[in-house]
Order: sequence, then C-alpha cells, then structure tokens
Amino acid sequence: MEKSLASKIKKANTALITNGNLDVIDDFFTSDYTVHLTGRVMKAGHSTVRDILRSLQQSFPDIQVEVDILLEGESRVAWQRTLRGTHKGKFKGFPASGLQVVWRDMVTSQFRDGLIAEEWVINDLAEQLLLSRKSKS
Repeated sequence: MEKSLASKIKKANTALITNGNLDVIDDFFTSDYTVHLTGRVMKAGHSTVRDILRSLQQSFPDIQVEVDILLEGESRVAWQRTLRGTHKGKFKGFPASGLQVVWRDMVTSQFRDGLIAEEWVINDLAEQLLLSRKSKS
C-alpha cells in the first residue's frame, strides 16, 4: 500500500530535521529539486538541501519540528511547520543569541514519482531572529 503524500512530508521532517539523518535526503527529494523562496528560485538538488539542513543543525542543535497538513491533492501538499530551537550558532548572518526561537514555514510541495520535486516556501525565521536579538539587548 502506497503511503499518502502527507505522510511522506511528516516522515521527511522527522528523519531530516528531528533525527538529523541527512543520509536519507534522496529518499525524499528528486535530484533536480527546486525551491521557490521570496524573491528567488533555487535549483537546489541534494547537496543544497544537505547544506541547509546542516546549517540548521549547527545553529539550532536542539531543533524540533511539528507538521500540520493543510491540504493534500493528487501530486501536491500544502502544509505548515513550526520549528523551535535554541539559537546556539551563527545563522545567515545572525550571531548566536542563546535564546529559544520559534518560527513557521508555509510550504507547498509538488511531488514527482513519489519524491518532492519542487517547493514554494515562506517563513518568518529572519523576523524571529531579529526579535530575539532585540529582546536580548
């Protein structure tokens, strides 16, 4: 029995973010994976996904994720995740604050052959890092 696309999203988040198992990236993403971020499109592929996840793990070593599925279609899933972790390492130009940071990602994932091929992502991490920096001062 084939698992639902929503269950694959949840399984990917658990394996890659909660468990930090970067060896299974190719179990979830196509080799030509593309991500649409605010103002740019990245032909990410497996190595970029690995680099982003490593950076998150180093900056937020206790990172946890909760996934809420909003809508599942035939080849797409719209979902939201809430991430939280202690900001212990520099991340995208923000120095470590030592504070607990909580942020949200809104994602639409397009699947091809059972793997995530393309995603559209909006998040509020930069806003939360700015707020944590201000609260520390």
